[in-house]
Amino acid sequence: MGRICIPDAEYKERVAKCAAILRRENLDAIIVNGNEADYANPRYFSGYWPLFERAGVAIAANGDAALLVGPESTEFGADRNKLDKIFVLKAYREGADPSYPELHADEFPDVFKSLGIEGKKIRIGVASFLDTSMTIYNAIREAFPEAELVEAGYIMTELRQIKSENELACLREGYRIAQLATDAVIAEIKPGMTELQAVGIAERCVYENGAEYEGLPMYVFSEASTRHCISRSSYHEFQPGDIVQLNLSAKIDGYSAAVGYPICLGKLEGERKEIVEFGHKAHDWTVANVKAGKISGDLAKEFYQFYVDNGFKENFAYGPLHSTGLIEVEAPWCETISTYPFMPNMTYQADTFIATKTFGVRWEKGIVVTEAGCDILSPELPAYCPELNF
Repeated sequence: MGRICIPDAEYKERVAKCAAILRRENLDAIIVNGNEADYANPRYFSGYWPLFERAGVAIAANGDAALLVGPESTEFGADRNKLDKIFVLKAYREGADPSYPELHADEFPDVFKSLGIEGKKIRIGVASFLDTSMTIYNAIREAFPEAELVEAGYIMTELRQIKSENELACLREGYRIAQLATDAVIAEIKPGMTELQAVGIAERCVYENGAEYEGLPMYVFSEASTRHCISRSSYHEFQPGDIVQLNLSAKIDGYSAAVGYPICLGKLEGERKEIVEFGHKAHDWTVANVKAGKISGDLAKEFYQFYVDNGFKENFAYGPLHSTGLIEVEAPWCETISTYPFMPNMTYQADTFIATKTFGVRWEKGIVVTEAGCDILSPELPAYCPELNF
């Protein structure tokens, strides 16, 4: 069996779909940008994941496209590029801000000329603004002073929110490996081990089983640090009786898959048990209430009310779902102000977090929306919270 990945032809199909949207929106071109941490938009079209430097893709309304890389990524970018063209621009240089005085680099007018874009008073979409540095933005503005620059993140949401069968296959494989990593950590974890040592077990496992990288910075937190919605593992040593939060992940051809749930290094009792039981119940509620056609904001409001009705209003942190795909969290979000309907082949992390002043717990797994509800992309999570004996 061949490696699970996005076939080359699908990248060209994505460019063609984007070009059609540009024509619909009366845009002459779009420039999508990313970096090592959030590479999703340029990788979506090119397959390229930058290192140190920034990266971009320029697409013309006529369907031509090019990868944009920094001065040190000429060969790296060319080797990984699924598009036919590549340009090297100083605007995409690394954060140390070198000048490269000997380099004769390309400029944005060179890119647009190659793509067949003419004129001065053109309309250029830029996505995403959050990942477009001032250096890149100023270079676009200086190259096309009479152009209208349009925030075009909505185009990328439209393109990326419905997953293909190849994308779903990448996610399923990532979830499979993430669960293997979770099983490995549970088998080896013990009091006296540090959070970082547990992460090392997971890292070893995901690489041994075929992942290209971790899908997100591995979460292994214990006791007080489990209150963090996002955080990093530390040198804290596990103690008998600790609640330990596992959120482990694997990346397959860019697609991030994470599996998360709490375990206890001993017996779970009293108020802690009540909190954990409710969190798991809220997670099951989310999965049972997702289906195509339902308005996302309605689900988020009902989820919040579920906390209120059960006496856990003060323990609420955020909504029931977040989209996932090329990165762990992508648009569109599911919040109480969301207005879009769920559609088949949208993919989400059913992400249920509940926190107290002393600890928190999270259940997280991958789902894909269907007409009747949702399918689970990841192996099913434990029915409760595994209690380990030492």
